[in-house]
Amino acid sequence: MTKVHIVPHMHWDREWYFSTEESRILLVNNMEEIMEMLENNPDYPHYVLDGQTSILEDYFAVKPESKERVKSLVQKGKLIIGPWYTQTDEMVVGGESIVRNLLYGIKDCEEFGSHMKIGYLPDSFGQSSQMPQILNGFDIKYSIFWRGATERHGTDKTEFYWETDEGSKVLVQLFPLGYAIGKYLPEDEQKLQERIDKYFKVLDHGATTENIILPNGHDQMPIQKNIFTVMDKLQAMYPDREFFLSKYENIFGELEKNEELPTLQGEFIDGKYSRVHRSIYSTRMDIKAANARIENKLTNILEPLATLAYSLGFEYHHGLIELIWKEIMKNHAHDSIGCCCSDKVHQEIVNRFFLAEEKVDQLISFYKRKIVDSVDTEWNYDRLSAFNLLPYDREEVITTEVTTKLKSFKLIDEMSKEIEFEVIDSVVIDPGLIDRQIVHYGNYDPFIKYTVQLKDQFPALGYKTYFIVENDGEMKNSISPKSEVTTDFYEISVNSNGSLNIFDKKLNKTFNDVLLLEDGGDDGDEYDFSPLRDETLIYSNNVKADVEIKQGQYEATIDIRYTLAIPEDLNKRKDHILDSSADVHIKLTIPNHKPIIEIKLEIDNHAKDHRLRALIPTGIASAFSVSDNQFGCLKRDVYDSAMDIWEQEEWDERPDSIYPMLSFVSLSNEAYGVSVLTNSTREYEIVGEAYDTIAITLFRGVGVLGKEELLRRPGRPSGIKLPTPDSQMLGKLTLEFAIVTHQQSALKANAARMAKEYLTPIDLYNKIPFNAMKLNTADVKTPASFSFIKEVHQDSVLSTLKKAEKDDQFVLRFYNPTDEEKVVSFKINRSIQQAYTANLNEKCSEVIEVEENKVQSKIKTNQVKTILF
Repeated sequence: MTKVHIVPHMHWDREWYFSTEESRILLVNNMEEIMEMLENNPDYPHYVLDGQTSILEDYFAVKPESKERVKSLVQKGKLIIGPWYTQTDEMVVGGESIVRNLLYGIKDCEEFGSHMKIGYLPDSFGQSSQMPQILNGFDIKYSIFWRGATERHGTDKTEFYWETDEGSKVLVQLFPLGYAIGKYLPEDEQKLQERIDKYFKVLDHGATTENIILPNGHDQMPIQKNIFTVMDKLQAMYPDREFFLSKYENIFGELEKNEELPTLQGEFIDGKYSRVHRSIYSTRMDIKAANARIENKLTNILEPLATLAYSLGFEYHHGLIELIWKEIMKNHAHDSIGCCCSDKVHQEIVNRFFLAEEKVDQLISFYKRKIVDSVDTEWNYDRLSAFNLLPYDREEVITTEVTTKLKSFKLIDEMSKEIEFEVIDSVVIDPGLIDRQIVHYGNYDPFIKYTVQLKDQFPALGYKTYFIVENDGEMKNSISPKSEVTTDFYEISVNSNGSLNIFDKKLNKTFNDVLLLEDGGDDGDEYDFSPLRDETLIYSNNVKADVEIKQGQYEATIDIRYTLAIPEDLNKRKDHILDSSADVHIKLTIPNHKPIIEIKLEIDNHAKDHRLRALIPTGIASAFSVSDNQFGCLKRDVYDSAMDIWEQEEWDERPDSIYPMLSFVSLSNEAYGVSVLTNSTREYEIVGEAYDTIAITLFRGVGVLGKEELLRRPGRPSGIKLPTPDSQMLGKLTLEFAIVTHQQSALKANAARMAKEYLTPIDLYNKIPFNAMKLNTADVKTPASFSFIKEVHQDSVLSTLKKAEKDDQFVLRFYNPTDEEKVVSFKINRSIQQAYTANLNEKCSEVIEVEENKVQSKIKTNQVKTILF
């Protein structure tokens, strides 16, 4: 007899086309009804609260007095909560963000009882290949999802094991028809049977045991109070089946008895049976770019800086940092970061990111100030400190500001060695902007803010301090206009249309027309790009660019400005009328000492319904690209073979090879490669007749949340047909990315490590005697220079360094994005007696031998490891 597990649940999008506050009102109502049913009906055993604790946070903000009721129900196993904080996206959200989502979700659950031990993500738009490893890192061995899997992954069953490259594994229960098939089950027998017959046909085909799930819930759906009446009718209609209320864990217990389940690997982003929206990664690029920027500041700057400060004796502010994480994780829910929402919801998302970034920036500044203010020195000079937050010594060019009243100065280090620098710019600053107390007492002498540039060696995961000493000499500036750029690695010229010709001296190769722009119509919605049929694309090859090239002792800059003529909207595009434009400003920074071209691209968009991309030709005809996902790298075909059969097989959407990345994408062969590193856009496609060009999406503008019958996505609308004029992306947008060339393939050259370095710039702090906000002198004394951790091998990528949530231990997390097993070791600049490997939930597993304050571990391909010490 087939057993039908009816699982009562509520899928809770905190926001979508409705706002968080609108859903919160419904939540208060629904929670009262849920708890009343669980408390008063012994035949109603369980209710699943959508796997996310942010629901409880929103509820308790209104009804804090209900905490004990919730706690009682959780401890009785009736109300099932967690493990997530929010229902995270898996495609454009970073690895540390997903780890913190579970970390803080499980921490929230501990106040009430145990959490659901299932990686429950029933609506995420695709599944990352690294999720089994992340889930195993929290002792979770089960997973439930809906979208992205098809039989071409290795099975047509909906129950299977899912394994990562390094051997982590979860047991999957796929929702082949989604999480809402049991929503609002009708009492009318004919309507009920019509629905259930269709479902059973699919559920029975995918099942590997005599157990199937009928999820009884939907978006914001209140509890179905008449469920027992419906179950009686189902039992009468299907006497060969047993219907009962259940929970998801019960069916996993049955599945584990099947010893012949297949094992699958890889990511699941097929849109055959359910839409995964492969081009959603570029909707509302302002929001996507803000997320990338803030994630990188949090994990690459703030947390290691706070740890550095803690190692010197200052407080590690867990509470402040958790507030930041939770602020951005509210935006990491699949609809929110996907940006398939109403304009008012996107404004909420923008506001959250604004608050989160303000908190990050201010806490970074606070920690730098505490460290630099406490430098133990008898020298009464202003200071400039440079923080290197990567675990190896770095020689870098830094550009920073020095604010002083001095007309001329020199920089000396703690050994009295003078450091050569040049002045790029200087502006006079009103003293009231420095500290209003200065002018309060009648001192109106101006300050000068100098922009200076220097090159030096910076200690591993530490800092170095320079002292600002008055000087009589003239301060140097060697910057001069040039017709082209020449560095140790490149010769770069600019074409009249603003594209670049790059000659790589080490590779002896030329790359022409780099950063040519491509513009095409977008007849899609917030979920998906949709081109116009038989459209002729517009390129920037005929624009006339204004170009300014300068080069100094340490680096070169190129400033490119032009206007790209494009149609105002789709109707004008169909008639080939170029009556609107996008103003383009590209600022390039090319250091003399390393092979990287840093790009800041500012766009002022005046047109609607179009997509703009930047093209990076590589000269490499490749069958696959390499890009990163959470804690690893993966290869993707430049052409998805399902393109040949998607229409015959009636896929829900066309499988175009538009893919997400987190920090880089590469095309390479065994001899050399070209990689694009990003701190903003996370969408790419490999294009060109030979698939030799990386197309980076700059933005796409659309004016509707959902639309039906798209060229690449036939049928019903995704979402609803709601106007979203703000998603047209009219106005200004700033994006940051970089181009690097390298010898060997992307994996051999470790492009992920290059991206990490690009995303972890040397961070500066200028101490002067004045601050608008006063601090008392700390008891802690700090050295003028310091290094906390230094790597011994150069193969892994630091993911983060932080203080443990509950113990007085440091958490050192790193991963191996190469295609070979590596040995990783770190030297700690303090006496440590014990160290442990740990899981992602910061629980110790094995003791690591410590030799001369050095910890060492082997690490497999695409493996993430955590060490506590």
